[in-house]
Amino acid sequence: MSSLQQEGSLQAPIRHPIDWQSSEFNDEDQLFFELERVFDHCHGCRRCVSLCDSFPTLFDLIDESKTMEIDGVAKGDYWKVVDQCYLCDLCYMTKCPYVPPHEWNIDFPHLMLRAKAVRFAKQGASVRDKLLSSTDAVGKVAGLPGVSIVVNAANASKPVRKALHKIAGIHSDARIPPYESRPLRKRMASLASLEPGGAKPGTKTRGKVALFATCYANHNEPALGEDLVCVLEHNGIPVTIAQKEYCCGMPKLELGDLASVQKAKEQNIPQLAQLVDQGWDLMALMPSCVLMFKQELPLLFPDDESVRKVANAFFDPFEYLMLRYAQGLMNTEFRQSLGRVVYHASCHQRVQNIGPKTRDVLSLVPDTAVTMIERCSGHDGTYGVKSETFDKAMKIARPVIRGIQKISPDHYGSDCPIAGHHLANGIGDGSTAEHPLSLLRQAYGI
Repeated sequence: MSSLQQEGSLQAPIRHPIDWQSSEFNDEDQLFFELERVFDHCHGCRRCVSLCDSFPTLFDLIDESKTMEIDGVAKGDYWKVVDQCYLCDLCYMTKCPYVPPHEWNIDFPHLMLRAKAVRFAKQGASVRDKLLSSTDAVGKVAGLPGVSIVVNAANASKPVRKALHKIAGIHSDARIPPYESRPLRKRMASLASLEPGGAKPGTKTRGKVALFATCYANHNEPALGEDLVCVLEHNGIPVTIAQKEYCCGMPKLELGDLASVQKAKEQNIPQLAQLVDQGWDLMALMPSCVLMFKQELPLLFPDDESVRKVANAFFDPFEYLMLRYAQGLMNTEFRQSLGRVVYHASCHQRVQNIGPKTRDVLSLVPDTAVTMIERCSGHDGTYGVKSETFDKAMKIARPVIRGIQKISPDHYGSDCPIAGHHLANGIGDGSTAEHPLSLLRQAYGI
């Protein structure tokens, strides 16, 4: 073993920028050469077998081949591995010992992204996948007054869902979130630019927050956005909302449609950068959106100063509250205990390297015991609703579901509301997941 290999396994992981517009990145022959190289290393290690289904799929292909090595696997079968990756990043951040600066230079999620991008550029995507990844456009149409009633009724109809399963490839048992005709942006329309709140010299936070509403909080569960606003304002933090916004781009990233990611970036970043220049911190309710602005966009557009400016000003809600708490600026006057809480740490929050801030905040509530589960919920964007992957998504969720059932808590939920509902679907006892922000608002009694 070389000295570099020894040193690499001890140093902090680094992420290389994604040169997605280069000819090398988009060359299919070079892609398959890199896939074979990385798959061979994964075969020799197998530490990630308990994560997503990409790794069991890969290892089964190898073990069932004539040579029982990667050279015995048909190149066309590599796509079976790619199809099971939903870019959660957990293998890179929690399992793989060979990430850069190790000399093997393995970044499995970004290699899967490269494969998805090459395939999308060559073949495009199905109508279903394009619609599922067009969250903003679908939400605007489905949330129109009158239309939302019809859409929600259809989604709740078993005959309609069976038809969608057969015709559209959306599993009949998957939970589809309802659409609201009064989105979060309209509910927050009265918010104006306010003066800074309780900032102190030397604090990382500036004491006032501009909210990136996100497609989901805007069109599906605007009440969660209202919970966030109430919690922030209860802590003396003024809140505004970006004048307009476009989907963060994460659904298109997972599809490999990087041109659409760039389009979203060009619409979002200028106005968010302007808010930062005006003294606002930035926040989003969905962990995937926060991750997109904090990590993925800076890696896709490393030379864009505005992207870096936005990334440095973007916060997860509970990360922000704990930073305020460390400076004595968080309101800890709670009126109601929460009892036993099972908190599922979503993948896209875990890989932000901020620590278990949601657990830490909820643990401040008196007479509250928080059990944290750090395993994938299995939903992972569109993966948990597609007919061909729903059963796998539920299988991935089983350890989390069993953990919740074993404790039988007073409350359970996830930073990702979609993951929370997916877990509730798997528990199947009529209980509902509650977002940690809703629980915090309940503890405040506001």
